[in-house]
Amino acid sequence: MRVASPRLTTLVIAASVVLGLAACSEAGAKGKAAKGAPTFVDGGISMGNPNAKVKVVEFASASCSHCARFDAEVFPAFKAKYIDTGRISYTFKEFLTQPEQYAAGAFLLARCAGPAKYFSVVEGAFRGQTEMFATQDMRTPLLKVAQSAGMNEDQFKACVSDQVQLKALSDRIDHAQTVDKITGTPTFIVNGVTVASGEVTLAQLDAAIAAAQAKK
Repeated sequence: MRVASPRLTTLVIAASVVLGLAACSEAGAKGKAAKGAPTFVDGGISMGNPNAKVKVVEFASASCSHCARFDAEVFPAFKAKYIDTGRISYTFKEFLTQPEQYAAGAFLLARCAGPAKYFSVVEGAFRGQTEMFATQDMRTPLLKVAQSAGMNEDQFKACVSDQVQLKALSDRIDHAQTVDKITGTPTFIVNGVTVASGEVTLAQLDAAIAAAQAKK
């Protein structure tokens, strides 16, 4: 399980400096979303059935290797079984683990890309972890992700250095730490109950969802 640094606010605001980058509008963030399509909500982005009895929240970091492994190995089956079928409401919430600048940059880019491309940007950042950890170069893999989402380099620089969005991200992380008591990633919460953290299996989520469905 990746654990958060206690000085996230300072590190988030420093992200633009460390990445050597330069405000973005959330392209695609406005407009009516298709039923079940990703939608920005207070503090996160949701998919699935908003009226479902079971609400699953995942706190994840774009620089967390456990999160990347879950995304690649577990999430496709989880999504097909629960999100695509409308059995649950799923909300992804951002958190930062070391290196915080990489995670912050990825989430800023994902929000700039808008809800329709949000998850593809985050997934691109997950895949870029190998290069980032090997080279200690955070900028290059994130620029590749931005370009794959249709941004040019100027748009990339503007997005990751937007101080308004950096502050909003910082506020979300502060809320996750102080209110939700998140200390590491990935952390899964089902109907308000924390059920798993760290290496998470589909069987663990199956059991938690079944228990939540059984309650009146």
